[in-house]
Amino acid sequence: ISHDAVTLYCDEEKVAPAEVTEHLKAADVTVQPYQNIVGDIASHLSSNAGNKVWLDNSRSNYALSRVVPKPSLIDAQNPVTPMKACKNAAEMEGMRRAHIVDGAAMAHFMAWLENAILVEKRTVSEVEIDEVLTGFRAKQPGFKEVSFPTIAGVGPNGAIVHYRAAEDSDLLKHLDDKTSILIDSGGQYEYGTTDVTRTWHFGEDGGGNEFRDLYTRVLKGNIGVDTMIFPENTPGFVFDVFARKSLWEIGKDYGHGTGHGVGAALNVHEGPHSISPRFGNKEVLKSGMVTSNEPGFYDDGNFGIRIENLLEIVDVKRGNDDIAAGVIKIADGDEPPAKKQKTPEGKKFLKFAKLTMIPIQKNLIDIDLMTSAELDWLDAYHQEVLEKVVPLLEEGSPAMDWLVKSCKKIQRNM
Repeated sequence: ISHDAVTLYCDEEKVAPAEVTEHLKAADVTVQPYQNIVGDIASHLSSNAGNKVWLDNSRSNYALSRVVPKPSLIDAQNPVTPMKACKNAAEMEGMRRAHIVDGAAMAHFMAWLENAILVEKRTVSEVEIDEVLTGFRAKQPGFKEVSFPTIAGVGPNGAIVHYRAAEDSDLLKHLDDKTSILIDSGGQYEYGTTDVTRTWHFGEDGGGNEFRDLYTRVLKGNIGVDTMIFPENTPGFVFDVFARKSLWEIGKDYGHGTGHGVGAALNVHEGPHSISPRFGNKEVLKSGMVTSNEPGFYDDGNFGIRIENLLEIVDVKRGNDDIAAGVIKIADGDEPPAKKQKTPEGKKFLKFAKLTMIPIQKNLIDIDLMTSAELDWLDAYHQEVLEKVVPLLEEGSPAMDWLVKSCKKIQRNM
């Protein structure tokens, strides 16, 4: 981008469709072959000693960085990055809609999968799971494509973080009622992007005591992040410990970050923020950002567990709107959350609001490990899922029956 022109350097095949070409032309964007960019930057600098180049060296390749001398370099974050990260009202409305629609697709899929395993008593390959899930998403309005290749890992394949099933692979496995499956998937809709992970097990014993213990600790980590209220200017790495706390208590951990940014009908992995143990990313979380929340645990050669929701970051004062609408009940003599969070210096506080609308399997949870507050969170989440997704399902359909069953309040120990 210069003072008087916008040039897009890219492979020509990426802008080959006529609608893309016309859109760029209407916006006065000139398209040039990607390999021309180095020479054009060099020409820009040599044409005037005072010319500068704004370039984020942390995200640029060596070929670009080497032609810009330090006196001519403005090394700073691309100004478009925070504009994309902090969604406007229309983008967030689209993201919320996408997740409700995605919840309906997942209800149809899970009803189908549960029937195949428990009623038909057959095994289902990881490839078939991928294809059928994509098919249910494709039936939803505005679906364009999957937001990334589906990860459907049965048993030990669930411990391979970026696994991809293939028919001709020696790793391909089939799901039955004796093994777990980790499904990480998402849809790209015209109005929003989804990314969700759930771990399922259809056996009566819920995978056994060890599996249930670890599943519950992963869930506790997810809830730990989800329920945080935090002051503005808090970087993402601060939250990572809450996701790992319950696992750390028994000497367990996982080897990936807890959260990444997500675009609005854009890239499913989007910066600049993240939730990670890597302290190098000091980008603060801001209202309007979307982040994943995906703690996990992986027993190499046996199974993988991950529970992922997408969250939007909102101002805590939005809690007052929820109170006025009756969504949040305030006990007599208690104060609204926003009032409680005011500080003498007027610092603003933020919180997370759930986007993903897909139930969490209750019979894999060890109730004894959960606190009353965590069980309340689960019941409230499932009630929200039910209220938002039910209108998209047909009364008496397998999908509706599965959703209603899955969103019932969890049975607690007396």
